[in-house]
This record gives sequence, C-alpha cells and structure tokens, in this order.
Amino acid sequence: MAETKKKILIIDDDSFLLDMYALKFTQSGFEVDTALGSEIALQKLQEGAKPDIILMDILMPVMDGFQLLEKINSEKICTASCKIILSNRGQQEDIERGKELGADGYIIKANATPAEVITQVTDILNKKGK
Repeated sequence: MAETKKKILIIDDDSFLLDMYALKFTQSGFEVDTALGSEIALQKLQEGAKPDIILMDILMPVMDGFQLLEKINSEKICTASCKIILSNRGQQEDIERGKELGADGYIIKANATPAEVITQVTDILNKKGK
C-alpha cells in the first residue's frame, strides 16, 4: 500500500516565497495548500482543513504567526497538526515564544535553503512520529 502524501499548509504574506516553497514541497511529494496571510489560513483551518503540517511565518500584517498560534490553540483546531515556524526572526526570545505556544520546530529562513527547509520539516515530523 502506498504511503499517503503528507498535507502541508504553508502560510506567508510574501506571495513569491509562498509559491516557491509550495513548488519545492510539491516536488518533494507533499500535498500542498497555501495561505497568503494568517487570516486566510485561520479561515481554512476553521472550515475544516486538516493539514499534517502547518508551516508559518511570524512577520505578517494584521495577525502575526504568534497570534495565529494562539488562535489555533484557543480554538483547539488542528491539535494533531505539526506546527513549524519558518521566519527570518532568529532571536532566542522568538524561538522560546514559539515553543511556549506549541510550535514543534523553528526554522530560520536566512539560514536554510528550500531543500534544507524540507529536510528539517521532514526531520521534525519523524521525531513526532508522524
């Protein structure tokens, strides 16, 4: 029996990065959905989207990634999803805040090529036993 594709929801307010990561993850065998910003992502999740992985940026207008994580937690949606932050903010306090909000991983964009991001996401999933 073939292994089912892992579903990933990629959230960023930069459409170029969103498209690039969507393409790379699709080429690596993931089933990809995207959201241009937190509001669209939250709406998709509230409407029943059940991604295996939620990969989100921090710096976004209106609602940042931390606020999105807080909403996901308070509304108890996608409790089984692996939540990973992908951000250029690499300060220790940001990493700690992400962990406190339940992020399973924190990847700094500037330090990782798209291929390395996919490897890190896969490693985090494997550690969680997903």
